[in-house]
Amino acid sequence: MLPLLLLLLVTAHSLADKPYVPTLATSPLGGLKTTSTFVLEQPRCAFTKVQSDAVIWLVVAVPKAIDNFSNSVAPGTPERAFQGFPASTPAYMTLNTTLLNYPCPKPPGEITVLRVGSETSCATDKTRPTCNGPLPGPGPYRVKFLALKGSKPVAETAWSKLITLKTALPPSSIPATGSGRSTGMIALTSILSILFAVLLAGLVAMLFFWGSHARGSSTFSKPEAVTVRRYNTHHVYDQPAARL
Repeated sequence: MLPLLLLLLVTAHSLADKPYVPTLATSPLGGLKTTSTFVLEQPRCAFTKVQSDAVIWLVVAVPKAIDNFSNSVAPGTPERAFQGFPASTPAYMTLNTTLLNYPCPKPPGEITVLRVGSETSCATDKTRPTCNGPLPGPGPYRVKFLALKGSKPVAETAWSKLITLKTALPPSSIPATGSGRSTGMIALTSILSILFAVLLAGLVAMLFFWGSHARGSSTFSKPEAVTVRRYNTHHVYDQPAARL
């Protein structure tokens, strides 16, 4: 009996390809953790000894399910369906893809992340048990990657550390007095802004009116000096009568 247990123990340990630990993403992108999602680094170079046609699954579990988790339970079964998580299903499997989508080494400068919990359309659809649906609470959760060849597990990573999501503050926790002062301040600022705009418009109109009046009153040109030029007509002088 003891040799059989030792053989099973050795087999279980040989399943892991390497001691890779899933980690939260460290990219500069925002929203790495929200109230229902979190972002993981892709498991690049975590399954170097696995055949390329193996399918890599992400396992999401509550901490109490770690000790009794069985790799032999196939994804898509009621025991691994997202729709029952975590009440009747303490662990589910999602984000399946082939190893070809996790090339090694990682291309430089490429952002290689996985957002867990991003699908809202299938959250209640029992025909899609592998839905990557929003997580139902802040957790904590733990995850690992599992490689399957058909329905046979061939490699796995270690479990991640505890992942706790953000918690939304309930409306009742926001002080009413503080929000009242904020609302009053916003209203006062709006009224003052409107009054300032009205006064400014009146000032501009007044300046325009004064400017127009001043220009109208200065249209008299300076009288020019009038020079009267005297013309002498050609007088016909009396000439002596022609002598006969």
